[in-house]
Parts: sequence; structure tokens; C-alpha cells
Amino acid sequence: MPGGHGVEWLMISTRNQIPGRVKSIVSDKVVSEVIVTTAAGEIASVITTTSVKAMKLKKGDEVFVLVKATEAGIKKSKT
Repeated sequence: MPGGHGVEWLMISTRNQIPGRVKSIVSDKVVSEVIVTTAAGEIASVITTTSVKAMKLKKGDEVFVLVKATEAGIKKSKT
């Protein structure tokens, strides 16, 4: 049920869900940069400050980084 405390009701279609822990949050009036430490390294996400407040995000929280891309590029390293 929407709005239920402690109830996970939201279904997500995003397949790339990377677990991690919030390392830092830098907020201004409109947007916030959230740095998440994952097994793959650090990932930065820019979300609204309203969302940070609504989720009550803080340093140390366990989260999932959801990645939905319509395009991916490849660069070959020099060998």
C-alpha cells in the first residue's frame, strides 16, 4: 500500500540494480549529488533534494543504484 511505513510496494522495471552504501551527499536548494560505494566502485547520482529528504537518505544508508541506459559506449584501451 502506498505510504505504508516499512512496506516495500514499488515494483521496479530497471534491471541494473547495484547494491551499495551512501558515502556522501552534497545538497543545494534544488539538486543533490549522492555518492554510493559499490563492489564495482563509486557511483555518483544527481537527484532532487526533495527526493533526498523524502527518502530520508543519509551517509551510511544501504541503497540500490538503479541504472537505466538507452545507450552505452565502448572505448578500447591502448595495448
